Amino acid sequence: MTDAADLKRMFLDDPDQPFPAVELADPAGLVALGGDLSVPRLLDAYAAGIFPWYNPGEIIQWYCPDPRSILVPTELRVTKSYRRSVSTADYAVTMDRAFAEVISNCAGPRANETGTWIGSDMLSAYQELHHLGHAHSVEIWRDGDLVGGLYGVASGRSFAGESMFSHARDTSKVALYWLCAQLAAWDFALIDCQVTSSHLTSLGAIDLLREDYLHLHTQAAARPALPGPWQFAIPVPNSANHLPA
Repeated sequence: MTDAADLKRMFLDDPDQPFPAVELADPAGLVALGGDLSVPRLLDAYAAGIFPWYNPGEIIQWYCPDPRSILVPTELRVTKSYRRSVSTADYAVTMDRAFAEVISNCAGPRANETGTWIGSDMLSAYQELHHLGHAHSVEIWRDGDLVGGLYGVASGRSFAGESMFSHARDTSKVALYWLCAQLAAWDFALIDCQVTSSHLTSLGAIDLLREDYLHLHTQAAARPALPGPWQFAIPVPNSANHLPA
C-alpha cells in the first residue's frame, strides 16, 4: 500500500523536478505522479527507462516496472505462418510516412474493449515528439489504405515500442518484422516492450530484472541517435500499387 509520504515523494509538482529513483517504485512499478507531457519531460523519462501509462482523465502516472519485457531485434520469433504473412508481399511498408494516422488508429478501441489509454493529451504529445524526430512509426499499406502499423520512441539505439494496430490479418506483426529488421541493421540493442504478455512472449520477448534492463537500456540510449524522419535503409516491399496516392 502506498502511504501519504510515498505519494508526496512521487508527486511531480515542479516542471524542473527530476523523477524519483526508479528503485523507489511501488510493487506495480509506479515511479511518479503528475507533471506534464512536455517534450523535455518525456525525453527525460524515456532516457531513464520510465514511461507514462494512465487512462484519459486520470493524473499522469509514470512507470518503470520490474521485471521489464524487452525484445532483441535479432531474436524476433518468426513462425512459418508469420513468415508467409511477411513474404506474401501483398502490401507496402513505410516509416514515418503517416505517424498521426498510426497513433490515431492505435488509440481506437480494440475488439471486445471499450475506451483507450491513448487520450488527446498523449496524441498531441507524441505527435510533437515525432515532429522533433524522436517518435517514429511503421506503416503497412494495401491498395492505398493503411491496414496496420506501430509507433514508439527512440532514445539513442534503444527503441520503446508504444502500441500497434491491425485492420487486416497479421499486419501489426508484419510492421514489427520490418521494424526489427531495420533496427537490427542500425544496431539497436533492444525494443522495450514495457509489460509482459503472452502475445509478446510468443514473438520472442523476454523478461529482465529492472536492474538488468536499465543497464542494457542506459548503454544503448547513450549511443548516437538517428533523428527522424526515418526511412528504411534495407530492401522492403514498396509496390506503388499499394502505397497511398
